[in-house]
Amino acid sequence: MKLTVGCTTRPYNGVAFGEICQRIAAAGYSELAVFSQAGLSAASTPAEVQQVRQMALDAGLKPSLVMGRADLRAGLPAATDEWRRWIDHAAALGAQWLLSTGVDRPELYEDFYALLSTTAPYAGQAGIGVQVKPHGGLTLTSDDLIRMYQRVNHPAFSICYDPGNIIYYSVGAERPETNVARVAPCAKTGIIKDCVIVDGKPDVMVTPGEGLVDFAAVLGGLVRGGFRGPLYLECVGGKTVDEIDANVRRTRGFIQGLLDQIRA
Repeated sequence: MKLTVGCTTRPYNGVAFGEICQRIAAAGYSELAVFSQAGLSAASTPAEVQQVRQMALDAGLKPSLVMGRADLRAGLPAATDEWRRWIDHAAALGAQWLLSTGVDRPELYEDFYALLSTTAPYAGQAGIGVQVKPHGGLTLTSDDLIRMYQRVNHPAFSICYDPGNIIYYSVGAERPETNVARVAPCAKTGIIKDCVIVDGKPDVMVTPGEGLVDFAAVLGGLVRGGFRGPLYLECVGGKTVDEIDANVRRTRGFIQGLLDQIRA
């Protein structure tokens, strides 16, 4: 078993996408998760999507996951069309996964379930796995994630497990180590993100290993539950690009070391 450790574009917010790719590749990563730093939207043209794909490939990175967003405030039909365009973008990028952060407004919960259920077959036909990760609201707790997985109930849908967000959005009321074994069978990808709580305020802009997440327990629980990855680093500490570079590189070694111990 070889769990891949990739990196999202988020650590380099404010840096040009092409440079982000070069820096992530220089840190030893080969898998890329394309977040908002790439500048894509549902309205992006095929040429713009291909430009993002080519910049990643030129750096030696595989753009295997992309984060998208469908705005349900405009109504379910419009959001469904928007989400289908994101599925098309993911396929054009050569990605395997399309990630959503869900919704946080209760009046949109049922529409979000409908969005996932009606578009899952389209995603499956395109070879794309649609995912949702913990992000408050409808995906606040592990029970919420499991409930969503069971309710959508389609091979093209799964969970992206984010232990830092479990702590962040619950403000420490739930610890990821507690329920990771229950979520693991629902999860196909994972996020490497830590979290601290200072004076009652959670913060995820810290380097993994320096916060509250017990990564040995979380990764061990995922693997024992059948999880095979990939994993993607999302947040690190650091104010300068050089500090971020160092923490992105260090985190890869930290996580890979834990995975090696789990497999031993």
